Amino acid sequence: MQYYLLYKPFQVLSQFTSSDGKLCLKDIIQVEKDVYPVGRLDYDSEGLLLLTNDTKINHQLLHPSFEHKRTYWVQVDGAITQDAIKQLAKGVSISVDGKTYQTKPASLSILPDTIEVPDRNPPIRYRKSIPTSWACIQLTEGKNRQVRKMFASVGFPVLRLIRAEMGKFTIDKMQPGDLIHLTEDEVQAGFFR
Repeated sequence: MQYYLLYKPFQVLSQFTSSDGKLCLKDIIQVEKDVYPVGRLDYDSEGLLLLTNDTKINHQLLHPSFEHKRTYWVQVDGAITQDAIKQLAKGVSISVDGKTYQTKPASLSILPDTIEVPDRNPPIRYRKSIPTSWACIQLTEGKNRQVRKMFASVGFPVLRLIRAEMGKFTIDKMQPGDLIHLTEDEVQAGFFR
């Protein structure tokens, strides 16, 4: 079995086939033909993505009953407030497939503006009159565009979204496009022990 941890760059599809001329995984990495991503990150999100040909791990990591934690760093438009953080932590109503969905409680904190993240290409727009701020959110569920919808629901649109942690794995010392080969033991220890 093969296991890889990828720092998926911004504006790359989480699949090996292109759509509408967009960059996809085969444009940035080379792995065995039967390796595929476990889960996904949106085209305009970046961060950790596990790739494998181990079909058992897909169920173990993605089925909601296992409640695997994923941590995201979120840059938002405006100076996020403690009130917004409290609302998000309790759970908010978002739309999922045209239906109202109440998100599960989440762990949140405000991150310092000095947080070190790789440069993004293209960079986030800069507006002199409107500040940006960073928050950290940890979820055990993963609805389509959930983090973006959650922050928008409390009045703070997302400018940049980075999956910073999955299990015990982090983006620490990684750059967009970095690919790390993992052993089965490392995967088991990182997600299940």
